[in-house]
Amino acid sequence: MSNQRGFTADELSALTQWDTPTICNGLELVCPERRALGFTTQALVCLDADLPPVIGYACTAKIRAHSPAPESAEVSAKRRLDYYEYVWNTPGPSIIVIEDLDDTPGVGAFWGEVNTSVHKGLGCVAGVTNGSMRDLPDAAPGFQLLAGQVGPSHAHVHLIDFGNDVTVHNMSVSDGDLIHCDCHGAVVVPDEAVKKLPAAIDLLTRRESKILTAARAEGFTFDKLKAAMGEAGDIH
Repeated sequence: MSNQRGFTADELSALTQWDTPTICNGLELVCPERRALGFTTQALVCLDADLPPVIGYACTAKIRAHSPAPESAEVSAKRRLDYYEYVWNTPGPSIIVIEDLDDTPGVGAFWGEVNTSVHKGLGCVAGVTNGSMRDLPDAAPGFQLLAGQVGPSHAHVHLIDFGNDVTVHNMSVSDGDLIHCDCHGAVVVPDEAVKKLPAAIDLLTRRESKILTAARAEGFTFDKLKAAMGEAGDIH
């Protein structure tokens, strides 16, 4: 079955066999203009480093937590419900990308036991934020989180808006962007790269194999490295 962008479930799931650094390597070949952009560039705390890589369509939101919401509780509650409806209506799998707008991000955690469970139920596979997360032992099993830090409180956390462009650790994301992430971080995968990445990664893997095989063998020397690098460069 194809999704709204014309990709099959198999085409998307195929990209989860590789970690995010490998996806970044492949993008250097198929989208060389994005070699130094489109991915997180600051450290993120990973909820569960043992979980496999995931891929999904971005749902975006902005939050604050340092001070109370400037509007009534009723308005804030309606915005939260509208946000959940937005997430529900996004064809999955989805990954939530939340920008914490506080001067000191992470004062209050949006992510915890409740929101990981709710979002998993709504078809999400992961969340990425420069804010904080909490309730780590009680997070929904199998749901991946990458956060700027871990904290104990949700403080005054509230949604500012959703569905608009966000930036998390220098990764700029628009609603609907395809995101690949794992314990290393996250990267935006352009649509035009999806079907090209498997072949690009296969080529890179075959090239690297020549160097790795030589480096791991007994009697490795500079001359053998030079020869291996030459052999790798001949692989097309």
